[in-house]
Formats: sequence, C-alpha cells, structure tokens
Amino acid sequence: MHKIKKIAGLGALAVAIIVAVGAIATWQPEMVQIDRLDTHTFSQAQIEKGERLAAVGDCAVCHTRPGGERNTGGLAMEIPFGTIYTSNITPDLETGIGGWSYPAFERAMRHGVDRQGNYLYPAFPYTAFTRTSDEDLKALYAYLMTQPAVHYQPPKTSLHFPFNIRQGIVTWNWLYLTPGAMQPDASQSKEWNRGAYLTEGLGHCSACHSPRNFLFGEQGGSKHLSGGVAEGWTAPALTANAQLPLAWSQQDLLTFMQTGYSANHGVAAGPMAPVIEEGLSQLPPEDLQAIATYLRSFHSQDESLSGKAAEINRLAEQRVEPLTSQGSRIFSGACMACHSQEKGAQMQGVRPSLALNSNLYSSSPDNAIRVVLSGIQQPAKGELGYMPAFRYNLNDEQIAALLNYLRQDFTKQKPWTDLQQRVTELRAETDPSPQPLCLDLLRLSGEDPRLIIGR
Repeated sequence: MHKIKKIAGLGALAVAIIVAVGAIATWQPEMVQIDRLDTHTFSQAQIEKGERLAAVGDCAVCHTRPGGERNTGGLAMEIPFGTIYTSNITPDLETGIGGWSYPAFERAMRHGVDRQGNYLYPAFPYTAFTRTSDEDLKALYAYLMTQPAVHYQPPKTSLHFPFNIRQGIVTWNWLYLTPGAMQPDASQSKEWNRGAYLTEGLGHCSACHSPRNFLFGEQGGSKHLSGGVAEGWTAPALTANAQLPLAWSQQDLLTFMQTGYSANHGVAAGPMAPVIEEGLSQLPPEDLQAIATYLRSFHSQDESLSGKAAEINRLAEQRVEPLTSQGSRIFSGACMACHSQEKGAQMQGVRPSLALNSNLYSSSPDNAIRVVLSGIQQPAKGELGYMPAFRYNLNDEQIAALLNYLRQDFTKQKPWTDLQQRVTELRAETDPSPQPLCLDLLRLSGEDPRLIIGR
C-alpha cells in the first residue's frame, strides 16, 4: 500500500510539473491598455488605405451580427465543439479595441494573441493575416481606430472541454502558424505577386476554400484551395476543377468578384454573397485583376470559352420537354419562368443558365439544396435580383426530384445518391423566419414588398 501511495504521489507531482511547465511555455503577457489614442497621427491616405484593406479582410462580414451595428461583433459561429462569438473591433475602450496599442493589434494579427494575453481561436484567420506587411497592418489599425466607438459586449464564446482551454491553442499554432509577412516570388510578375499577397493574406481565401484535417488545420500542397466547407456550404475549388463544363476565365473571375455573378458559373449565394458585397466588390479594379491573375495561374485550360458556353446553352434551350417525370413537371411550374432566357428576359435581375450552374456539377448536393430551400434573400448586389425560397411550397421528395432532374437533364451528370435524405437533414438544420412565397414573388417583379403591403 505504501508503494502504491508513493507511486501515486510521484505521478501527481509529475502531472503538476507538466502543468506548470505548460503554463510557463504558453504564457503571454498582458499589454498595457492605452487610455486615449491620438488619431491625428494617422494620415487621411493611411486611413483610406486601411478601409480598402478592411474590405479585403472581410472584417465587417464576420464582426457584424445580424441587425447589429457595424464591427461590434456578436456573430455566432457554430462549430462541432460549441459556439464562437466574434469580438467588437470598434475603438470602444471597454468592449472593443480602443485600449489596444498598435503592438497589441499586431500581436493579434500575426500571432493570434489578444491584448490581455489570451490565445485567439483560429476561427479568426490569423494564420493568413500574419502574412500582411507591417505597412498594411498599420494602415488597417489606423482605419479601425478612427471609426465610431460603439459600446457593445458580445456574448462569451462557449466551447466544450477541452477546447475551452485556450492555452491548448499553442500546440495548434506550432503545427499551423508560420508568423511573418509574405515575401514576393521573384519568378512571378508583379501583378501575380500582388494577387497572391491579397489572396493568401488578408483575403484569407484558403480559410474556406481549402479542406481541413481532423485537427481543423488547412491542408496544403495539392489540396490548397481545392475546396472546403464554410458555414455548411460547399466552398468550391479555386484551382482547376475538372467537374465544371467551363473553366473560370480571367474575365469570369473579375466579373464575379465585382458583381457576384458570372454567366458561365452562376450567382454568389450563402456566405459568399456578403464577401462580394462588403469585400471584393469594394476593391479597386487593379487589385481584382491581380487576384484573378493569381487564381488563373492554377488553371491550364484555354480561356476561349464563349463558343462552348453558347453551345451548352443552345442545347439546353432547344430541349423539347415532354414533362414525363416529376422533376421536369416541377421545373416547368416553379423554375422555367425565371430560368428560361426568353421568358425571364423581362424580369428584374439576372437569370442564370442552369446548364452552366456550378452547383449542379458539384459532387455534393448541399449548395443546390440550400438555394432551393432558402432562395437568395440577400444577393451580393441588389441588381442581381432575388430567388424565392421553396421550402414552404415543395416537400423533400419534390425538391429531390427537381434537383436530380436538373443534374441529369441539364448537366448530364450521375444523380446524387440519398438526395431526399440529405434534403430532409438540411431542412432541419436551417430555421429561417417564415416568409410567404408571395413576398418572394414581389421581389422577383422588382417591387418592394413593404410598398405593396402598404397600398
């Protein structure tokens, strides 16, 4: 018994030593809080540059909750281990970053540690932000610190044990964080390097468009930008994708980033729509050209696509529809009015060709299901128009029949397996505010529903 007690005591001592060493190794000092920042030291040019950089980084997209004031945080990010709430990044002294010096801001952006010395969860993509130059980080800091201060305390992040122990992030950082600004590639053009800097740095495109491993670290190498998942949506590959009937041309990429729409690929939906609206569409043309140049370098296909696109659309429009299947009848009654080039031409907004829609070529049906269930209520640009939600009008069997009809008849792809079950699962996961189809149809006509109802 004495021997067992001795072994247990030594074991407890060893554990205590490991914990103490771990605490010392992971400890980060708190940085002094500043009482008042003299913003007059920032030039107007620096602030304006910072505003453009904030657009690249999609700061407002993540740090603004639905209905909340800009950059005040509180956006809930659901992950398998709990819920992360984004922080207030306005210059409020108590609830925001008003007490942060530039070194504190720089530490957060480069090393993922806040002013108080707490490790930040990688939902804040500091592994990408770390690649930003000192000059640009200072400009971004100048912009954020000269915005209106708003007093708002977001809810506390709540994760399950052991993920609620922030010190454990240091191990993840050792594996996946390489601090420091990105260096140009001398073998590439200036435009390519600018595009790489924006895409891999503040743009943090790989955070959504790269797959992750079991530790939720981004997979690199040939997996980089090869497609991922964001908020339950499939984030498609930004590298060459053999599943698509047409490659993304330079002009396709540019138009999509500017407007949220490409005639050869479709409309931005889900979490991509606000990225276009708040971020990419705000950038100067030369930056968008640079990003397009960088992304096009992952593709080898010829850009001469107009003839191929026209042929695909021509075959789709010439199809004689016998309406012999359930899916074809649903399409004729619910979709054809908008997604027929002739019939939809007089309606507000764009009417994408379904024969070229990227979602129908994907190995996963999730994006297509989500669009049919919830429609597009918040397009990247208002002029793109809206799409009604059919969750209230079509049951799971009907949606599955419609989507497999579109996938087989329009794209000549194999039908998705267990599609109806997946529709049922995604319907249960999403819980939008009930909205009658008539309001969606008013949007499609170009009318403001509030004006119609008030008549």
